[in-house]
Amino acid sequence: MTVPAWLAQRLQDSGGAVPFRTYMQWVLHDPWHGAYGSGQLRIGPAGDFATAPSLGPEFAALLAPQIADWLEHLAGSSSGGLEAVAPLALVETGPGEGSLALQLAQALAAGWPDLVACTELVLVEPNAGMVQRQRTLLQASPLPCRWTSFAELASAPVRGVVLAHEVLDALAVDRIEWDGATWRQQQVALHEDPAAGLALRLEPGEPLEPAAVAQLEALGLWPPSPQRPPGWCTELHPGLAPWLVDAAAALEAGPLLVIDYALEAWRYYAPQRSAGTLMAYRGQAASSDPLQEPGTWDLTAHLCLDSLLAAATSSGWQLLGQARQGEALLALGLAQRLHGLQQGSGADLGALLARREALLRLVDPHALGDFRWVALARGMAVEEPRFSREPGPSAIG
Repeated sequence: MTVPAWLAQRLQDSGGAVPFRTYMQWVLHDPWHGAYGSGQLRIGPAGDFATAPSLGPEFAALLAPQIADWLEHLAGSSSGGLEAVAPLALVETGPGEGSLALQLAQALAAGWPDLVACTELVLVEPNAGMVQRQRTLLQASPLPCRWTSFAELASAPVRGVVLAHEVLDALAVDRIEWDGATWRQQQVALHEDPAAGLALRLEPGEPLEPAAVAQLEALGLWPPSPQRPPGWCTELHPGLAPWLVDAAAALEAGPLLVIDYALEAWRYYAPQRSAGTLMAYRGQAASSDPLQEPGTWDLTAHLCLDSLLAAATSSGWQLLGQARQGEALLALGLAQRLHGLQQGSGADLGALLARREALLRLVDPHALGDFRWVALARGMAVEEPRFSREPGPSAIG
């Protein structure tokens, strides 16, 4: 395993080891060397990993009515109707290549032209390496676009909808390891191998602080269990609460929709999940080794639903509703869209089959269908989103 010179220097400057969270932040978001920060990663079927919007416009077309509902609700809460509404905002955080933002803007322009007249597209992207690609793609956006940060938005909060699609799973996590006597923070350490040279290792570090240990009971990790032997490790998500606080400060009123891989605490921290959920992705391949070729692989860890909802409540958010992606998209009309494809012309058979395959991938429980949708809100009346309501009777054919 080759250790890049920049990372070896950082570790040496830090005493030879850093908490895993620091390492993850460096290799993902360093502006010169990070996988996202430098713009090395490519999103899509031909890139490093595929996301729902990278499969085509179907995902955005299904999501758009829910976004329009929320924007119309916010517009309706202002006196004078749409004509008197100050600009609304469709805010996407961590927009990746910009595909979802563009597809949603195009769907809104096609179906809700009155909303488009008073809505701007706001991109919150901390990685300069990704921004340039987004700017190029979004030249075709029918909505005016601007790039900013939560900190800048906090000085003039917007009314609108915030999307976090596959964003929170890239927040740096703490990895913790049980050593048989105490919980320790896992660290990434630099070692000198006489034969192979410098190498990285994961090893137990300092014991968890008392405040962190106090949180383990709610997650089912305290008191200790003999089902978790020494070496059992998992993740904690210290970045969730600060992120939700910053998002809340940026939004005067509106919903936040989180779409990501997530598990209930009892599943996340089940004894048989002895290595947590952390995975690395590159070139459509997955790996459980987070130390290989640092800065060139995506690193991601599932969210813990219990931790997410607890952090949201403490940050002033209200829960509107939640669902698995398969259930959400069925409630938003996926079955009807599939049925409509059956009426297509035989001359377009190849395109129709590709669209059908993309739609089915979105709801496949072994693929994207197990994503969780969690809708939160602040400053607006709580109303159950249409995606968490029961879909009407309709079969997928």
